[in-house]
Amino acid sequence: MAKNGFLIHYLRTAMEKEIVLSGIRPTGFLHLGNYFGAMRNYVRMQHDYNCYFFVANWHSLTTHPDTKTLQESVLRVVAENIACGLDPEKVSLYVQSDVPEIAELYLYLNMLSYKGELEKTTTFKDKVRMQPENVNAGLLTYPVLQAADILIHRAIKVPVGKDQEQNLEMARNFADRFNHRYGEIFPLPYAFNYNSELVKILGLDGNGKMSKSENQMTTLFLADDDELIRKKVMKAKTDQGPLKPHSVKPDYIENLFTLLKLVSSADTVQKFEDDFNNSSEGNCIIRYGDMKKQLAEDMVKFINPIRSHASDLQNNKDLLLKIIKQGADKARASASVTLGMVRKAVGMDYV
Repeated sequence: MAKNGFLIHYLRTAMEKEIVLSGIRPTGFLHLGNYFGAMRNYVRMQHDYNCYFFVANWHSLTTHPDTKTLQESVLRVVAENIACGLDPEKVSLYVQSDVPEIAELYLYLNMLSYKGELEKTTTFKDKVRMQPENVNAGLLTYPVLQAADILIHRAIKVPVGKDQEQNLEMARNFADRFNHRYGEIFPLPYAFNYNSELVKILGLDGNGKMSKSENQMTTLFLADDDELIRKKVMKAKTDQGPLKPHSVKPDYIENLFTLLKLVSSADTVQKFEDDFNNSSEGNCIIRYGDMKKQLAEDMVKFINPIRSHASDLQNNKDLLLKIIKQGADKARASASVTLGMVRKAVGMDYV
């Protein structure tokens, strides 16, 4: 099918489904929390919705101005997304900067956003504390660009965590202001996930979530080799065991059981649950060392195929670039329709 014919077919098919959009910054390696908190759901969504998933390389410039390794990071994130199960034929998997329509919509939305409200956002205040020497305009208007990412496809459903709910609410506000001033163009997006409660995976030290940028020995990355996975899991925080039967598990112990439930068999999980519940002071049946050894081996079996697939893709740069180009073509086909409507509504269409 010729390129134009492919895009027309894609748009016609896409119009039959609700639009889902999500992006990820290429500022670190994907980890287990990313997979079970987001990627696993995305893989399911691609069958039921018209999905746009992108690598947010413009967003990364607000906190990572050094771009020496940016292209490598972008390609790695694309490869890891595919290795986790995203099908480039089913979704639009693209790089943010390959869709210039986003930047033009960003400009229009900036005219509808106000300094005071942007300064009050939690993400802006957090970033100012973290990088007081680099408080740039892009950092301040981060929620506006994020709104442009969403609205350029007139997305309805946006998978977000708690930390991004405020920015999504701002996107709704910007869309509502645009509609009020220029006419109904944008649907109002809302937070969406398949699960009412997303899986929360703590760091292996029991402090906070797994992170792309903080203590890397407490985070299981999808690029970790087998021995590093074993080493990290065996160093996971434990204690002396429960003091009485059916004790409440501390967060760091509950986290180990959460990980076990994600990658191990039901029989294995039940065995260690029973050991924990039947343990008491002076009669500690649970052996955390054995539990961690089992978890480590099951985690190796889970991560190894993802890492291997991602590595194979990264070694085939031509294929990755072809996938990115295909994703950009699909994204721009959608974005150009929206931008045409926006230009006409604002009065910028003189043709």
